[in-house]
Amino acid sequence: MTQASIDLGTNTCLLLVRDSGGKVLHDESTVVRLGEGVASSGVLKPEAMNRARECIEKYVRIAAKFGVSAQDIVAVGTAQARDAKNAAPFFAELKTSLGVGFRILSGDEEARATFLGAALPEMEASRMVVMDIGGGSTELVAIPEGAKTILGTSLGIGAVKITEKFLFSDPVSDAEFWAAEEAIDSELSTLFSWRDELGLRIKGDPEFVAVAGTAVTLAMLQLGTSTYDQKQLDGFELKKGDVHRIVEELKWRSIEERKAMVGMEAKRADVILAGALIFWRVMEKLRFPLVRISTRGLRYGVLGQAS
Repeated sequence: MTQASIDLGTNTCLLLVRDSGGKVLHDESTVVRLGEGVASSGVLKPEAMNRARECIEKYVRIAAKFGVSAQDIVAVGTAQARDAKNAAPFFAELKTSLGVGFRILSGDEEARATFLGAALPEMEASRMVVMDIGGGSTELVAIPEGAKTILGTSLGIGAVKITEKFLFSDPVSDAEFWAAEEAIDSELSTLFSWRDELGLRIKGDPEFVAVAGTAVTLAMLQLGTSTYDQKQLDGFELKKGDVHRIVEELKWRSIEERKAMVGMEAKRADVILAGALIFWRVMEKLRFPLVRISTRGLRYGVLGQAS
């Protein structure tokens, strides 16, 4: 039976279609910025909802071509759906108009599904620590061998949220950059005991894995390629120093200059600095010298749970 999932996040909307054997038939990501302004206003903007609706309508048509009806799509909402006051009527309207019923994931549910979806064939799940930097939140999760519950957390820092709260200038000022870094480090300081527990629960060094748009973009910038090649990206390694170098380069560039960088998705250029900064500070503060990239994640994990 062919399956399809939609992951509607704060910044991007993703569609996955796969056959009964797990072969990917279609995999697409679109920047819709649903969470634009939610950090300051607490509500979804009409133009943001329109962008998301148009994208989902397109995804419904694509899924139908593979024999998956709208009501059979496994659709989930994440941070913006938890935070925005008018999210519930928006998702109710999507159900009425498009036939797609969204389930709003809690932070823990999002973390678990992301973990389940992130693993590449050669990875040992019990040693993995998975990071998903979204627009409105960042998930970090591990499920060590013998664990009855996940060892993870959802932090209220994301690429869109940090950008809207701190990074106003173009290029950003040193003061703005340092304020953003301080806010991120403050959030991460709550995870020091979590990191120590990882060292006790996971045999050997944890295998740090990163998923989602920020991770893929940083890998493409490091590779110097504008071609999205899943085979090349899956398992690609970034050192902490690589990420720090990219952060410093993004910091002094304007948004227009970032758009011209090989490997940059134009619609991500305004928030990529915040995403890269979160990425670097996680590696620095939580002692992960190396990270492997996975192009998979939540949209894979929710199908695994649904099957």
